[in-house]
Amino acid sequence: MTEPYPAVRPGTPVEIEYHRAGAETLIYRQWLAHAGSEGIVTVQASTPIPDTKTVDDRPILAPGSPVVWFTFEGAWHDIGAFHLPDGTPTGHYANILTPVRLDPPSSDRWTWSTMDLCLDVWRSPDGAVRVLDEEELQEAERSGAVRDDHARHARDEAIRLVRAARNDEWPPALVGEWPLERAREVLSRAGVDLEAASKREG
Repeated sequence: MTEPYPAVRPGTPVEIEYHRAGAETLIYRQWLAHAGSEGIVTVQASTPIPDTKTVDDRPILAPGSPVVWFTFEGAWHDIGAFHLPDGTPTGHYANILTPVRLDPPSSDRWTWSTMDLCLDVWRSPDGAVRVLDEEELQEAERSGAVRDDHARHARDEAIRLVRAARNDEWPPALVGEWPLERAREVLSRAGVDLEAASKREG
């Protein structure tokens, strides 16, 4: 079987241009753990957020938390396996976004680009599912920061993911196959020092 991404190997840095509606573009650095036809697995060593993110008053992501990300070519979402800073898993988070543009990789990095479409879908370990940030999408529509067709795609995708999650069809098998421990081990073998990367990014 032909590899879909023959030019990249585990340990390749991935830089993501993350365009946000009505806000500045952010650049996120992650590390490639796996790239196959079923999806791409990357690790964010340390989440650069200023405050702890909560759902129903429970922390799901904190400053410095590691995240395993799953990206699917052509999809209108990606998936983050969220953890607390000590590595405790908290659940799965889908960012609704425009399909990620994967630029041809160079010898030392792989650059991606996407636009955040505000909506998110959260699935907790007990199977509860909810859509987040509808108000943010409504405001982005009012201001013209998100196009009408993108807003429709975002809502349709959120509905599809909620339905699939409630039928135990989401997240896909790839997510369960790549827990944080496995991704860390693969990157360690590839020579990536995630602890050092975490200190730089934290």
